[in-house]
Amino acid sequence: MPLPKPPAQRASRLDATAYSATLTPSKPRATPPVAPAVAPVVPVAAPTAEVLRLPTPASSPNSGPAARSALPTKSASKAPAKAAAPKRTRKAAGAAKLFVLDTNVLMHDPMSLFRFEEHDVFLPMITLEELDGHKKGMTEVARNVRQVSRELDQLAAGLQTSSLEEMSKGLPLAGTGHREAEGKLFFQTELIDTPLPQGLPQGKADNQILGVVQALKGLHPGREVVLVSKDINMRIKARALGLPAEDYRNDKTLEDSDLLYTGVQALPADFWDRHGKTMESWQQGGTTYYRISGPLVPTLLINELVYLEAPGETPLYAKVTEITGKTAVLRTLKDYGNQKHAVWGVTSRNREQNFALNLLMDPECDFITLTGTAGTGKTLMTLAAALAQVFDERRYSEIIVTRVTVPVGEDIGFLPGTEEEKMGPWMGALDDNLEVLAKGGSSAGEWGRAATNDLVRSKIKIKSLNFMRGRTFLNKFVIIDEAQNLTPKQMKTLITRAGPGTKIVCLGNLAQIDTPYLTEGSSGLTFAVDRFKGWAHSGHVTLARGERSRLADFASEVL
Repeated sequence: MPLPKPPAQRASRLDATAYSATLTPSKPRATPPVAPAVAPVVPVAAPTAEVLRLPTPASSPNSGPAARSALPTKSASKAPAKAAAPKRTRKAAGAAKLFVLDTNVLMHDPMSLFRFEEHDVFLPMITLEELDGHKKGMTEVARNVRQVSRELDQLAAGLQTSSLEEMSKGLPLAGTGHREAEGKLFFQTELIDTPLPQGLPQGKADNQILGVVQALKGLHPGREVVLVSKDINMRIKARALGLPAEDYRNDKTLEDSDLLYTGVQALPADFWDRHGKTMESWQQGGTTYYRISGPLVPTLLINELVYLEAPGETPLYAKVTEITGKTAVLRTLKDYGNQKHAVWGVTSRNREQNFALNLLMDPECDFITLTGTAGTGKTLMTLAAALAQVFDERRYSEIIVTRVTVPVGEDIGFLPGTEEEKMGPWMGALDDNLEVLAKGGSSAGEWGRAATNDLVRSKIKIKSLNFMRGRTFLNKFVIIDEAQNLTPKQMKTLITRAGPGTKIVCLGNLAQIDTPYLTEGSSGLTFAVDRFKGWAHSGHVTLARGERSRLADFASEVL
């Protein structure tokens, strides 16, 4: 069939009137009688409310304790601001709180303006001044400040005029496409002269923000005004003045680190009795598969590791490979505790280490996270699995190792040399584990061991996090050590570097976070574990038992 002739002339653009016309229904419908328009009742504010240009909401019965269920937290009893929830209509004016944001909240999370659901946000003028003072530079804080400025500029662009009357009505936070934010943004447009206790100097920025909160609380007695700050001392001073203050908890993945996904689940003691009648089993390639159904299936996740150890019975160690409806498929694991299955001379010493080696040697697992206390063998097992798959199986071309350069104590200053030479002092753990792995080839002699060490080090590249932006790793085995010191944004930057055929392994101990302002709940490692659980190509194991030495195990318990 011949193709149609090309157009003889270019098309012209449509005018705005061509697509902005009001659509009419195809069939005319009987219109009900229209009631006469009633002017909306505007609550009359107190005369002093004009100082802040903020309308005083009318008091309502919803402004009591029942209205306190929508805080920007992630606790079990309070709905998280970023969780997927059904669309809610804006509550009565008295039910919406007014959150006064400290500068460090915006520096920490530039999208924090849109995390307060149906509540309103107030920005003091001193907050804008502090943002302006931190916008220069290439640090993470400077980038966040510039992003906040862009968001505020887009919100302000929705104003029809530049009058204070329009600004006093507030800027709808949903105006830039953030549908989850149903509240409004208010700016401080007038000078507030609120006397503070004489012990607090008036010139300090924190004290000026406290004065704004105190003034808002006095001007709006029927509304709950809350200060949100990441500064602990700021919250302490606010509570000492009788002002409500809260931490910004929307960045925390979990409130309690004990709720973190462990990746391992113990099967009940009556597993065979309850699931044996409906169980299907078969063997394929020396591996046994079990298809189970029952109440246990909803509690399982893909790539979750399960075990059953009962006295007098053969233990079962398996991995969940498939979940379809009410059935799940379990696949038995390889025993890496046997010397025949040693990985680069390393064998597992406990159950969790065997689970970790099964994940590390699985070519279908592209992203693995290992957490545990010091001495549990995270780095040694990962490095052994990487060397085995690079040299023996030729699955990956080389090993890339990186970590966050956060010192435990005082910084010793700049380090000389190239990128790898600068990263050398930070990679002491890598050298220690390579020394352990090199002892396996003692039969080769001194020359053989030296040649092996040179060959191994030629396949290991040490890279800095500062130069990861824009890179793509093809067919690489990437090891991210001390991942608990990463922020969620840094973790996303690293994981998205993975190209075809690349495996990324994150190692860390959540009890040893050295980065300021990071906690166990807001760490990038916690963020990755929680987001990747249940994905068919990821796995996680929490290593519980230390195998370094009896001294290290005892020290980790009592110190």
